[in-house]
Amino acid sequence: MSHFTAIKTELRDVNALVMALEDLGFKDKVEVYAEAQRLYGFQGDLREETAEVVIRRQHLGAASNDIGFKKQDDGTYEAVISSYDRAYKYSQQWLNKLTQRYGYHMLMATVPEQGFTIEEEETLEDGTIRVLVARWV
Repeated sequence: MSHFTAIKTELRDVNALVMALEDLGFKDKVEVYAEAQRLYGFQGDLREETAEVVIRRQHLGAASNDIGFKKQDDGTYEAVISSYDRAYKYSQQWLNKLTQRYGYHMLMATVPEQGFTIEEEETLEDGTIRVLVARWV
């Protein structure tokens, strides 16, 4: 039986979180709930851990557990990932990619709200995304 670990994040916007997860290969596999749902372990056992944003284990592979993001009192989402999955596929490096994609979607949502337009977008060899924004004054 796997042990689930809660990992503090600065992710706050559920829409940007879902889009970032979709960018990482979970298109149409992310479930969002108004109330936290219990997560399943790799043997189909219902766990005590809960989350509002969930990727069910059938979308993750044979020996995986659910991955969840639980909303905290401060508005952030805490990642809930089993130690098994963190060791084999959904490590800190994966969370860093998720955070980068989340930041990208937050930028794309806020740029027009603040009167800016996207002039140029480029992904560099190291994976860095460079976005040039402008605003006419």
